[in-house]
Amino acid sequence: MEQTNNGVVGGAATTPGAQRRVLVVEDDQTIVEAIAVRLRAEGFQVQTACDGPAAVDTAEAWQPDLLVLDVMLPGFDGLEVCRRVQAQRPVPVLMLTARDDETDMLVGLGVGADDYMTKPFSMRELAARVHVLLRRVERATQAATTPRTGILRLGELEIDHAQRRVRVRGEDVHLTPTEFDLLVCLANTPRAVLSREQLLAEVWDWADASGTRTVDSHIKALRRKIGAERIRTVHGVGYALETPATPAT
Repeated sequence: MEQTNNGVVGGAATTPGAQRRVLVVEDDQTIVEAIAVRLRAEGFQVQTACDGPAAVDTAEAWQPDLLVLDVMLPGFDGLEVCRRVQAQRPVPVLMLTARDDETDMLVGLGVGADDYMTKPFSMRELAARVHVLLRRVERATQAATTPRTGILRLGELEIDHAQRRVRVRGEDVHLTPTEFDLLVCLANTPRAVLSREQLLAEVWDWADASGTRTVDSHIKALRRKIGAERIRTVHGVGYALETPATPAT
């Protein structure tokens, strides 16, 4: 397979990532090359950028299907890259961070990232996360063309499956695609406790228990948007979506 000067893999890919474009933004040359090699082996077309301004320009010109985006970058950081790219067009973002800092993770989710990984990570897991995020986009597209009818109402919380919109007390709440899927998963069995492993498998298609902190961070981000009281933590088990009690008759 031949690589062009701009970093795009030439030739027709036959692996699962065929024809999907991934922009890798990372200033560490060793890491960016390792990620690019692995994703190309998975069949993705890949371009790379090493600083914030180049990432935004490349995303606008190349229109990638997904970004693998480091938080710490020259020029301006990955959070600003995420804000600017999402302002151009919605695109799934997998953020990379060298710091196991929960605040950084929540800020990243808040500016439009869909998932995060903390360095060091395995290339196998990174490739799996990329596939998962792209499958989620495909599922969302299919849901938009064949929507479920009606709106699910749980007290002051409304979930509109057709439009993938959420309202609390009649006010729209902006959720990332991952947050929406997580909320729907909990809402499918209100008040029932779902383990972190169950949520990881259902929402992320990821069965490795090492990813359960990803669930915790997304739950915290979701709580900030819909109200902390609406999601109950069952320590050592998982989470449940609280609903108004049914009046006794």
